[in-house]
Amino acid sequence: MKKPFKNIFLIVVLTVFAGWTKARQIVPVSADIYEGVEINMPKVQLPSFPDRTVNITDFGAKGDGIVKNTDAFAKAIDEIAQAGGGKVVVPRGIWLTGPITLKSNTNLHLEDGALVLFSRDFDDYPLINTSFEGLNTVRCTSPINALEAENIAITGAGVIDGNGNAWRPVKKGKMTAGQWDKLVKSGGVLSDDEKMWFPTVKSKKGYTSSSNFNVPDLISDDELASVKDFLRPVMVSLVKCNKVLLDGPTFQNSPAWNIHPLMSENVIIRNLNVRNPWYSQNGDGLDLESCKNALIYNNTFDVGDDAICFKSGKNKDGRDRGMPTENVIVKNNTVYHAHGGFVVGSEMSGGVKNVHVSHCTFIGTDVGLRFKSTRGRGGVVENIHISDIDMINIPTDAIRFNMFYGGNSPVLEEDQDAEDEARDETIVPVTEETPVFRDIFMKNITVIGSNTAAFFMGLPEKSLENVRLENAILEAEKGITVIDTDGLVLENVEVKAAHTSALTIYNSKNVQVAGFSFSENGKSPVRVLGELSSSIQLNKADFSNAKDQVSTGKGLPANALKLK
Repeated sequence: MKKPFKNIFLIVVLTVFAGWTKARQIVPVSADIYEGVEINMPKVQLPSFPDRTVNITDFGAKGDGIVKNTDAFAKAIDEIAQAGGGKVVVPRGIWLTGPITLKSNTNLHLEDGALVLFSRDFDDYPLINTSFEGLNTVRCTSPINALEAENIAITGAGVIDGNGNAWRPVKKGKMTAGQWDKLVKSGGVLSDDEKMWFPTVKSKKGYTSSSNFNVPDLISDDELASVKDFLRPVMVSLVKCNKVLLDGPTFQNSPAWNIHPLMSENVIIRNLNVRNPWYSQNGDGLDLESCKNALIYNNTFDVGDDAICFKSGKNKDGRDRGMPTENVIVKNNTVYHAHGGFVVGSEMSGGVKNVHVSHCTFIGTDVGLRFKSTRGRGGVVENIHISDIDMINIPTDAIRFNMFYGGNSPVLEEDQDAEDEARDETIVPVTEETPVFRDIFMKNITVIGSNTAAFFMGLPEKSLENVRLENAILEAEKGITVIDTDGLVLENVEVKAAHTSALTIYNSKNVQVAGFSFSENGKSPVRVLGELSSSIQLNKADFSNAKDQVSTGKGLPANALKLK
């Protein structure tokens, strides 16, 4: 009789232990996330937490959307942190609150039906020294923030709402007439030309005190309090943190950027729904800046600016920081509206390197793969591997490299000058301020319904270097344009351009094209132009009548083009 009793006791003990172990564990990273990755990088470390739980209701929180729960969140996080870590549970309800500061060894867990709604009271968000758009500056405290924390997470199935409409200016051209009338009647003030709405007088003053929209550089630091409402924070600011996990919730309606890990490492962003109104100024989804060892997978983005964006500081501030974004895997993400699906720059002055992007789908995204910089940035972007990307209904460029980026939306707006980002052929000296983009490899790309198949443009003094595109089908109104590029390879690329040449090459060198196919539309399929072009090689087998299908421009050097 004793033996069965011992067996039952053992089973009970093992069952309890298994449950305890499960409660402690974060779901591990699936091994297939690392499969097929060309870059060498360490396995990203997950945070881990003791099996300890508190509920914000234990500290007086009320989920009625009326009572402000700032103190309850702070007390719950303090208690779990002081006890050595664990989970802070946010149950079903509407939890109005001011800023939430995460501390080490804390997992903020939103249960199904939980809505964390941040306050519209600007007094809840004091001014702090921070970094925004790559510059050292002053902004309001972020709704969710952490500084030098380790082992932190935000998990669960709830929703985090930044109440961004309380902060954001709105351009008239981005709304319907009915939406605009409703917005104006809600309060706020208009710009002098009545083309922009501001939520407050302070917000408008901040705008008129800025030469570049986001930083009020026309007034002194002593006057920043008078434009406080204009200094919109990113919603989630994680600075100098280690072992960070965001897994499950919806992050939406941010005052500025949505999620901003900065100078952090071992960062995992997965299973998120990231949303912003399409008209939201600076309404980026995820900005990974000067971070290393990160995984971004199984997320959905539908935002007002760039979706998945890699940065590393702007101009001198970024170069002085000297911290690249490096060792990152991006997989299995879907992007709806955004200015760019996967984006590098334009603030990349500290560099971006060792990146794998694959198995992503862009649906109606303004640009698909977007690389942007300009003179003055400096920095090196290199060793980027992109594969298995599907795009549909891209209103501008499916693939875009623009080294003359001036800060504009890729879709021309009402108040936007088409010449703002025009190319300047003046050759200037190459210095530490010259951006470098090189060793970027793309394959297995499918595009349906784009305006432009691809646009590759370096600088006259510093070409876009060693870019490869292979196994691609690009259906677009316009074909591929190549300017100031050195070492471009197009292999097994099909361009179905409705209205222009399939491929135009200008002032580029060491270009190899093989296995190139195109649809006839009455235009010369391939054009090679520019007095500085050299070593352009096409495969004669790709043309049924190369004499008629390949045209050259005046001034092209005699030996610049070879057909083999």
